[in-house]
Amino acid sequence: MPTRHRQPPPPPEPRVPDTAPGVWLSLALAAITVGVFAPIGTFEFVPWDDPLYVIQNVHVRAGLTRDGIAWALTTGEAFYWHPLTWLTHMLDVQLFGLNAGRHHLLNLILHLASTLVLFHAFRVMTGRTGRSAFVAALFAVHPLHVESVAWVAERKDVLSGFFYVLAIAAYAFYVRAPSRRRYLAVAAAFALGLMSKPMILTLPFALLLLDVWPLGRIRPGRSAEAAAADWRSDWSAAWRLLVEKLPMIALSVAVGVATFISQAQAGSVRALEEFPPGLRLANAALSYVAYVRDTIWPVGLAAYYPYPTALPSWTLILPAVVGLGAVCVAVLRRVRTQPYLAVGWFWYLGTLLPVIGLIQVGDQARADRFTYVPLIGLFVLFAWGTTEFLARWRRISGTPMTVAAIGAVAACAVVSSAQVGYWKDGFALWQRAEEVTTPNQRTYASLGQLFEAQGRVDEAIGKYRQAIPFMRDASGLHARVGALLMRQGRAAEAVTAFAAAVQAQPASPLAHGALAAALEAAGRPAEAAEHLQAAVRLQPDSAVGHHALGLAFKRQGRVSESLRELAEAVRLRPDWALARTSLALAFRDQGRFDDATREASEAVRLEPDNPGWHSNLSILLSERGDLVGAVQHLEAALTLAPQHSEAATWHYNLAALLAQLGPANRPLVVAHLESALKLAPEFGEARRALAEIRRR
Repeated sequence: MPTRHRQPPPPPEPRVPDTAPGVWLSLALAAITVGVFAPIGTFEFVPWDDPLYVIQNVHVRAGLTRDGIAWALTTGEAFYWHPLTWLTHMLDVQLFGLNAGRHHLLNLILHLASTLVLFHAFRVMTGRTGRSAFVAALFAVHPLHVESVAWVAERKDVLSGFFYVLAIAAYAFYVRAPSRRRYLAVAAAFALGLMSKPMILTLPFALLLLDVWPLGRIRPGRSAEAAAADWRSDWSAAWRLLVEKLPMIALSVAVGVATFISQAQAGSVRALEEFPPGLRLANAALSYVAYVRDTIWPVGLAAYYPYPTALPSWTLILPAVVGLGAVCVAVLRRVRTQPYLAVGWFWYLGTLLPVIGLIQVGDQARADRFTYVPLIGLFVLFAWGTTEFLARWRRISGTPMTVAAIGAVAACAVVSSAQVGYWKDGFALWQRAEEVTTPNQRTYASLGQLFEAQGRVDEAIGKYRQAIPFMRDASGLHARVGALLMRQGRAAEAVTAFAAAVQAQPASPLAHGALAAALEAAGRPAEAAEHLQAAVRLQPDSAVGHHALGLAFKRQGRVSESLRELAEAVRLRPDWALARTSLALAFRDQGRFDDATREASEAVRLEPDNPGWHSNLSILLSERGDLVGAVQHLEAALTLAPQHSEAATWHYNLAALLAQLGPANRPLVVAHLESALKLAPEFGEARRALAEIRRR
């Protein structure tokens, strides 16, 4: 008689605990969360991604506008497609302007909401109020989560995290009474999460783990004999649950591919040559272990952890790989009796996978913010595993266990309170990173930028120079050091810095141009011209390059070469008034006054509000004998800029022109000479001319 396969019974509906303890615990969770993170309401924006997301983002600074909303829905700026995140930043600006503290507080509100939803979701799914509260409390105040909450630019983390746990809560209700409407609620929360940050594309995987435990839709806890007798039903149930999530899996794949393409186009996905596969695998294994270590002992946390420059020692890699594998085997062996161990551990491994560095984005080895959702798995493992392990000893179960849990949460809160303080401003953030991480370019360069912004040039130069040895391409920092040295008038030292930039990037026309400017300032014009020629060879369509080279040739007396380069600059940019003026003056030096006047007139036509161009044209017209035209353009120059640094000279020249036009202009001549002396009392020629007129 054929064996009859029975359909598996539906999973038992979780017992919903009493309401009162949940309310009091929710209030306690809110109090401790606000207590730890309330100081961020007084914090500044930090100069790391906050300018990109808020301060310098013209779309966000405009608030909620029709154009801004359209931009948010279509842009891949900041390496992600996350329109909902952009919209929340716009809403902040609409409501609070650029008040940084208010922007921070929305992060706190979202984090608090995630904490409470997480608590009630696990409470409903497991029927365990105390353990669920412990998981939520660790989520609320663990130091690894400070970065996500206290950094305005990480709004995408707390926002996507909120929709992640909201989707879990919706899924718990869907499982209790499946319906299309409840499934759509789960999918909607997931879609909103993906629109906040693509990292949450692991949600379908997490829901499958929850099907194992605590929802019991896949039943690993049965005996081997029962499983063997009913294996077809098990496979059918697993397949059905997988098919149930296919729409969300398809959405995950689509968003994942789009994100990879966007990041690759932005240049943030690193090449295999820069980060070889072996190094990536080693860093991934060590990062998995480091996150567990920091979860248990969260000290020495920083905003940036430098990537290893070489393959770490096998004495580090081998124990990490063996340890991770051993834990996987151990939790799988106990999956029938303690399924929460496997669920918690594989939740941690799986949700971290997109950011563990196998596809390297950015140059960090790991980041605290990457743990915002993955740590939920470890918290579940700790809460249920520790409780059931200690339950074997009655003396330390019950009240002592509760006291220990409260102590653990309190310890996390104390450490987090200190960690929050490091995010109050840029200096606190990067000086802390400098203290607790190995020397690295990001920390030094960031401090250098802060010193530079405060005008502390020597300190900025020092930090930039500390960063240079750790950079794969230091040309940009060499150039920055050179620019600061030029600002201080230290041209000879600037030459050395710009030469290093050229050596690092010999194909950069900008580097050659900057070196040429330093060489010119250092009194080495011939070498300056050589580097300008190199810049023009590298970028022959650069009008700026040809213009600079033309002026360099002019200073060396190489007239024909100067004219050739300046004419090329005008050809490339016919609407550039400065190039027209330079060419006009070069023609004048050759005595080609018609050509000079033509170019100067064109400069005035292009920029009629520039008093300097009127003055130049006035000189050329006077040299051609057109005194009336010369007077008109000098008057225009003075009308446009009566307090110009050259205004005294213009008044003097205008007086001379008016004197040439006849004695009838004597009152105007006197008036302009007096105006010249008011602007420049030490103007001897004007004083002598005025005295001479008055003697007549």
